[in-house]
Amino acid sequence: MKPIQDYFVPWVKGIPMYVSEHIELAWRKPELHRMMSNENPHPPSKKVQEAIQKYSDFANRYPDQGMVVRSKIAEISGMSGPENVMIGNGSSEVFDNIFRSFLQVGEEVIQHTPCFGIYKLRCNILGGELVSVPMVYEDKQLKFDIDAILAAITNKTKIIVVANPNNPTGNFMNTEDFIKIAETGIPFIIDEAYIEYSGLEKSQVGLIKKYKNVLVTRTLSKAYGLAGMRFGYALGHEEVIGQISAALLPWNVGTIPMWAALAALEDAEGLTERIEFNNREVAYIEDALSDIPGFIIFHSVSNYILFDGTDTGKKGDDLVAFAQEKGIILRPQSHLYGRNGWFRLTLGTQDENRMAVAVIREFYA
Repeated sequence: MKPIQDYFVPWVKGIPMYVSEHIELAWRKPELHRMMSNENPHPPSKKVQEAIQKYSDFANRYPDQGMVVRSKIAEISGMSGPENVMIGNGSSEVFDNIFRSFLQVGEEVIQHTPCFGIYKLRCNILGGELVSVPMVYEDKQLKFDIDAILAAITNKTKIIVVANPNNPTGNFMNTEDFIKIAETGIPFIIDEAYIEYSGLEKSQVGLIKKYKNVLVTRTLSKAYGLAGMRFGYALGHEEVIGQISAALLPWNVGTIPMWAALAALEDAEGLTERIEFNNREVAYIEDALSDIPGFIIFHSVSNYILFDGTDTGKKGDDLVAFAQEKGIILRPQSHLYGRNGWFRLTLGTQDENRMAVAVIREFYA
């Protein structure tokens, strides 16, 4: 009898389950302040909570295919209709579905790093080869490198993915660079998880009408504050969305998340309040920490800020440990570009942001 391990496909064997240690810590110790996972610090609006309560009475029923919420998404995104929209259990499932629709074992996914970790996770589980193209670190900025992305393309390239604005650097890539990638014809995913903080006018969704290979993904986990409900979506040409949707699990989005999402999308006032708060607090934090010698702040158009304290002579991991002792969970970052001072902060409540500023200033004093 062969051991059960021999039956696993080679590209799955040995891959561990993904566990987000900082989120596990936050749930184990709720007294700690969660400033590490790009969550929205505010609970869902009253309108969203009312929808959750209303549709909890329908939790015994299977959901439909979401035509109402998909139509609303199409409307706010300037698309023709629901046939241009695929919804998923968070944008993580959306990425998974797109990847499995294009990627075969041994084929390549190009990502621009540092970036969101889900691209690597979904590539690996499908037996793909990940090609990481680093951003350029110069003039105290992390810059997109379109020439390096294009140079990385081979005959095995099946997907190119770029986050805009990028996580964790918090900046946008130039519009003309998106066109250069789109014109390759390779499936091109533009991850717009944080686009609402700058406004949908910054979206690259207009490219879809000219380039059938372009897909735009978004989530309601950030500006809309529904990370716990798990709702994301992809926008694309109707033929492409239709084919990708064929790979969806039936009833992949539950009744409650679907109608909660619709309520959030219709609550323009609630979204505006969250965006204005976030952008005001980003400006406060960046200004409050701007006079620390040797401390580099990467200006963010999102709900998180990346820092590099290497030139202060102190390590980012030590700052994260110090903050946790003070009751705040911040996000450590891998050592990049030969530097060890990196860490990231997610915007919290007004009180949490002032607490975090005080802790960071104390550490670097």
